[in-house]
Amino acid sequence: MKKLICLVFPMALALTGCNRSQPVKLDKAAAEAVIKALEKDREDTREWLRSNPMSYLAAIDRIDFNEKRTLTVGSAADNGVRLSDADIEPHHLKITVDGDRFRIEGVDARAHFKIKDEARQEATVDPSSIRVGRFTLRLSHQRFPAIIVFDPQSPRFKEYKGLAYFPIDLAYRYELALIRDSKAEKIVIMSTRGNRRSAERVGWVDFLVGTAACRLEVTRLLEPGSGENALEVFFRDATSGKESYPLGRYVDLKKLDNGKYLLDFNQAYNPACAFSSFYNCPVPPKSNTLQVAIRAGEMDSHYH
Repeated sequence: MKKLICLVFPMALALTGCNRSQPVKLDKAAAEAVIKALEKDREDTREWLRSNPMSYLAAIDRIDFNEKRTLTVGSAADNGVRLSDADIEPHHLKITVDGDRFRIEGVDARAHFKIKDEARQEATVDPSSIRVGRFTLRLSHQRFPAIIVFDPQSPRFKEYKGLAYFPIDLAYRYELALIRDSKAEKIVIMSTRGNRRSAERVGWVDFLVGTAACRLEVTRLLEPGSGENALEVFFRDATSGKESYPLGRYVDLKKLDNGKYLLDFNQAYNPACAFSSFYNCPVPPKSNTLQVAIRAGEMDSHYH
């Protein structure tokens, strides 16, 4: 039987003779362990979305710095980030973008914030989160700095309706080689907010879905807050806009001890933008559009 090509870009036509990874074969015990871990992860994710103080459903606002270097936080109306809580002073904090980091300073004498459980009045931090009263402020950089506000009393928690997943199918689990881009080419990944996010094309992975030969581009975002070794695949497939989220899905590429990489589409997940408009999510590039259906991982639970 002639193999199908599941990509839409011309390079794929030259790849039909290449060796491509088959789904990894596991013995019964190993397969059961993988399935159990996936099921636990799904239950943990459902519980996180349902109740965690930094759940997507807890996000209540986003304030972009835009051309400003500093935003003020407090209960008074003249703040860039206005928060109402008994523990928040009229002029509580001043947050300044300091290169790739954020400088946080208390304004009113009694003003403080928490990093983990430690009360502070000033600090310079990497992109991360701080507590102010009952609220959590995520200091998001991505070269487009913003403050995302999370409230444990968010009314959106009432909208929780679980998460939908395709049945676990180990035919979508691969251990494969990463074909490195020798140029480590710098590319632009567009975002859902129209921003041009800087990334590096790390390389490609080749694999088979049934008889269809597939290739996906692997990228690493080049921005503060992104892990040095975080390898990500942003993709669309034949389920996008039907069974799965229209924008596409993400799956992480994980290095194994044997030098290969794990690509498990059972771990494919929706971007934060599938749940909230307060995020700046990468848009899968056209080159990562598969013509085959990847019926594994997260489905569209229709929170929008």
